[in-house]
Amino acid sequence: MIENGVLNVDKPAGLTSHDVVVRARRLLNIKKIGHAGTLDPDATGVLVLCIGKATRLVEYLMGMDKEYQAVMRLGVSTSTQDASGEILEEKRWESVSEEDLKRCMMELTGEITQIPPAFSAIKIDGVPSYKRARNGEEVRIPARVVTIHHMDYLRKEGRDILMKIHCSKGTYIRTLCHDMGRSLGTGAHLYSLRRLRSGPFEIADSITLEEISEYVATKRIDMELYGMDEVMKSFPSISLDEWSEKKIIHGSPLHLKDGEGEFLKKGNLVCLKSRSGTLVALGVFENEGTKQIKIDKVLVQ
Repeated sequence: MIENGVLNVDKPAGLTSHDVVVRARRLLNIKKIGHAGTLDPDATGVLVLCIGKATRLVEYLMGMDKEYQAVMRLGVSTSTQDASGEILEEKRWESVSEEDLKRCMMELTGEITQIPPAFSAIKIDGVPSYKRARNGEEVRIPARVVTIHHMDYLRKEGRDILMKIHCSKGTYIRTLCHDMGRSLGTGAHLYSLRRLRSGPFEIADSITLEEISEYVATKRIDMELYGMDEVMKSFPSISLDEWSEKKIIHGSPLHLKDGEGEFLKKGNLVCLKSRSGTLVALGVFENEGTKQIKIDKVLVQ
């Protein structure tokens, strides 16, 4: 029986991320499941599900970079910045060239400022902004800084532009398409979206809800489960002796020995592992002077 770990699920269109969590709870007969990064109902692709003690990793996995394949439709602006919204404005788009598109993509690559759409899951005073927007309330969401690491122009099919986007956490691809449309002077919205990668989790390795059901029935689901050690392997790690392990389990900071952790920089998240390689806790390296790691989260209790 599954107790702790991470599943890489290919979310289908038409379900919210929470819907997928609810179905996974029923299929796996486990209540403690959370997802590491929302996908809109119409979007598909990688949705990372954390199970049992692995739910404590959600905030770290959410912070990892993402990759998407998106289709942007030129000439139409919508209330939600995607295909589900009401049409606000239509403009001619035929004059937009491949060079125009590539120039626009270059202008929006790097560190940029976005104002997330009113129809989003961002909470305002504890209430999702989309609920306030649906009730006719005026919604003002603060601008945020995100990073577009790379945008690849793939092809143009009439008014539809296919592109691949590598970005930081918190990026709204809907808003990116909206801003591109404004820059091009045609207006635009996100027509379709598929998440190809979330941190180390690739779409090629994902499984569907139907496959989860099949693997549970044939008792093969454990083969699809990623351990906590595995999903955090991209972060620096320190091996603990028995005495240090006992101390940090009770929340005491870890003081590194001379020559230990020379590769660490201030603010680094560090995986603290037992001698057998089990992930015991996560900590933050405070500074090079004290060589102290403050315990952020104990995972073995």
